[in-house]
Amino acid sequence: MMKTTKKTRNTFLSHFVLFLSCFVLMEVGLGQSPTSEIKVGVVLDLKTTFSKICLTSINMSLSDFYGDHPNYRTRLALHARDSMEDVVQASAAGSTKVCFIFSRAHSIFLFAALDLIKNEQVSAIIGPRSSMQAEFMIRMANKSQVPIITFSATSPLLTSIKSPYFYRATLDDSCQVEAIAAVVNSFGWRSVVAIYVDNELGKGIMHSLSDALQDVEVHRSVISTEASDDQILKELYKLKTRQTRVFVIHMASRLGFRVLQKARKIGMLEKEYVWLLSNGMTNMMTHDGRSLETMQGVLGVRNHVRKSKELEDFRLRWKRKYQKDNPSTRDDVELNVFALWAYDSITALATAVEKTNTNNMRYDNFSALSNNTTDLGTLGVSLYGPSLLEALSRVEFKGLAGEFSLVNRQLVASTFDIINVVGNEERIIGTWTPRDGLMNTNSKKTTLFSNERLGPVVWPGSSYGVPKGWEVPTDGKKIKVGVPVKQGFFNFVEVTTNPITNVTTAKGYAIDIFEAALKKLPYSVIPRYYRIESPEDNYNYLVHQVYDGTLDAVVGDITITANRSMYVDFTLPYTESGVSMLVPLRDNENKNTWVFLKPWSLDLWITTGCFFVLIGFIVWLFEHRVNSDFRGPPHHQIGTSFWFSFSTMVFAHREKVVSNLARFVVISYTANLTSFLTVQRLEPRATSVEDLIRNGESVGFQHGAFVKDTLKGLGFKESQLKSFGSAEKCDELLSNGTSKGGIAAAFDEVAYLKAILSKYCSKYAIVEPSFKTAGFGFAFPKNSPMTGDVSRAILNLTQGEEMAGIENKWFNRLSLASECPDPKTALSSNRLSLSSFWGLFLIAGIASFLAFLIFVGHFLYEHRHTLCDNTEGSLWRKLTSLLRTFDAKDTKSHTFKNSAVHNVSSPVTQCTPSPSTLQMRPWPRSMSLNREFELRRASFFMSEERLTTQAEHNKHGESDIESGSER
Repeated sequence: MMKTTKKTRNTFLSHFVLFLSCFVLMEVGLGQSPTSEIKVGVVLDLKTTFSKICLTSINMSLSDFYGDHPNYRTRLALHARDSMEDVVQASAAGSTKVCFIFSRAHSIFLFAALDLIKNEQVSAIIGPRSSMQAEFMIRMANKSQVPIITFSATSPLLTSIKSPYFYRATLDDSCQVEAIAAVVNSFGWRSVVAIYVDNELGKGIMHSLSDALQDVEVHRSVISTEASDDQILKELYKLKTRQTRVFVIHMASRLGFRVLQKARKIGMLEKEYVWLLSNGMTNMMTHDGRSLETMQGVLGVRNHVRKSKELEDFRLRWKRKYQKDNPSTRDDVELNVFALWAYDSITALATAVEKTNTNNMRYDNFSALSNNTTDLGTLGVSLYGPSLLEALSRVEFKGLAGEFSLVNRQLVASTFDIINVVGNEERIIGTWTPRDGLMNTNSKKTTLFSNERLGPVVWPGSSYGVPKGWEVPTDGKKIKVGVPVKQGFFNFVEVTTNPITNVTTAKGYAIDIFEAALKKLPYSVIPRYYRIESPEDNYNYLVHQVYDGTLDAVVGDITITANRSMYVDFTLPYTESGVSMLVPLRDNENKNTWVFLKPWSLDLWITTGCFFVLIGFIVWLFEHRVNSDFRGPPHHQIGTSFWFSFSTMVFAHREKVVSNLARFVVISYTANLTSFLTVQRLEPRATSVEDLIRNGESVGFQHGAFVKDTLKGLGFKESQLKSFGSAEKCDELLSNGTSKGGIAAAFDEVAYLKAILSKYCSKYAIVEPSFKTAGFGFAFPKNSPMTGDVSRAILNLTQGEEMAGIENKWFNRLSLASECPDPKTALSSNRLSLSSFWGLFLIAGIASFLAFLIFVGHFLYEHRHTLCDNTEGSLWRKLTSLLRTFDAKDTKSHTFKNSAVHNVSSPVTQCTPSPSTLQMRPWPRSMSLNREFELRRASFFMSEERLTTQAEHNKHGESDIESGSER
């Protein structure tokens, strides 16, 4: 009984524990949230090292994401398919069915993509690797509404398809072209060769690259994806014969590094060569165990990945994971930026899926019965695609590769590093950003404001000198340069052709300037000259030869005009601009009796004479009461005043001026005379276009020049115009003059007139007027890069001594400088008129008038008692009294006081009451009379209140020193 009871209790306890355990397990199970599995396809070339690297990052991304978010209700389930590096080339027919032309190998990629949609019904696809594969998958995504996310297809052409279901979690190749252009421009290279592959990857970047290098000549070299080593060598040898030594290479890394190996083999990675790799190749430099030894001195652009502790930790974890998953692969495989983008792509997709409604995951219009895997019409349409599309567009986070944000369904580049391969190191020598442009990594200054283009660069061949970017080609194309055939002025340009060898040579001032400019270019240009005869010497014909492509340039005395610039581009002018007039100089031995009157016009003579009278009167007015030189009989005073005024003209006057007001007037008047008497003495025969037209004079112009139309516009008749073709002919016409069938003046551009003066400088002068022109320049086709380069070279020439040497060679400037007057001297007129000096006369007149007002005001104020005295009677008596006072000496003036006390034998002071006497010689009434004066005696009596002077009289009864008015 006891045993039975005990057994029953144990059984009950066991059942209770079992029941409790089941209850707990049920509770735990009911408490867990259910998860939804989202199928995601992965299409990669699974046998390649690149895909294995990226697939490791993809798997780690999933683990890391759900490890950080264990409570998320969705889980991505990856379904990988091997594309086996296939490309499907499709051509669309006019229906929903698309016919594909593919080989047996190509069918594998097609089956892989369609299998994921038709059989697995995936919600999104990661991949493919290449841009060629992506083009087909984009079309398939549009049909099925399944989002495609690629982390390695970079061709800009994919954007042109404009599919809302295509996302690029990598950089468009066009993002890097500005950075490439910045590197090229920073070193001043003017020509580059773009080597690219003949598929979507290579063709897609060329348009953007050409736009970025708009001031650089871009040559193209295309290499086939299936090119053999011999074909690559053949293309490289062809490039080696050209002058350009700067190569920008953009293609798949495997083919690109084959090209570099062959270039190194034939000596194209030596000194003076430049190789610049695009972003895709730079990121794959060390891929699959490649050695950097074959790429010494190479430059490259690479998208910037900010270093962080998180990234370094991931790199170590990735290394361990990769070696575990691929134990048979090489140990030197490194993580690349595409693997980082793959990691971030899975993170973005998982984040977007979590934010969507996963209740409707099915496909609509799905036909599983069709066996035609190439018929897009049998594909179903994902009902989940649009909601996932919207969620992906809003995903933003900080990923391993940088900020992850899809703008217009693709990543946006922010910074690129400039790489230089030195030894086994990828050295960062600079950075480029859209805002700041190219910056030196060491100085942190933009190249726009710093002379340091980049950090120290080691170029191919271990050279530290910057390559100039060109070499004289072994079989380079020479530019065709047209040279005009001229009748004269051969010092500007002369072209000859050897009748035996048929070789054309050119020489002259313009040719020397052109060739000197070419030597300063950063690349080699070899001109081949062609003799061009223009109808009626009209250079418009030469310009049109450049416009229609017959010539590459025109060099000579080509005038820059607005009409010609509509067809070609001109360089900066290399001569002075403007049209002027050349006239003969007058014979200095002029026998005309009245030739001395010609320098001044009649109105100027009359005005000058009036001012002589005016100034003489004003000076006499101020000096008459205080200066004995301006006293005496009336005729003597008038003569002295006029003599003083006229003698001032030659600064020969002897009379002293003692009045401050008179001195002020004389100074103003003397300055006036000095200004207008100092004038140009040369006298050209004609200086006015109006005079030439009015007198019916004939004028000359160079045959075929545009100056003829200018002269007609000024009013010259056709009968007045005569042409000349050389300096000698111009000299002959000017020497004859209009009366003998010649000309009175020659109109031409300043450069031609200077050429004439270099031979006949003593006979002619360049005079006004001058008309604006742009000068001589060299013509190139529209938008030619050589236009700006040659212009800068001409600017350098004009600022140096080389230009002066060329001018002296062709115009003999140095030897003529000491023998001839300056040809730049412009003579505006052969007569001086009143209008040229009215300002000077105005100043002198105002000065005289102000001095007169001050004198009159002071005189009236000093004798105001006379005006106010009623005893004088009428106003006429008062004025008569003032005139007598004015005519008398001003005994209060210091001039008379000084003469009275100058010879005192003993000083007179207030403490000497007794009178003293002295003998003195009186002031003469005029220094010009040279009269003898008798000695006079004067007695001075001092009192306590004042000093009284008593004058002694001579035998004529005249007082020597008067205390009252002189009678």
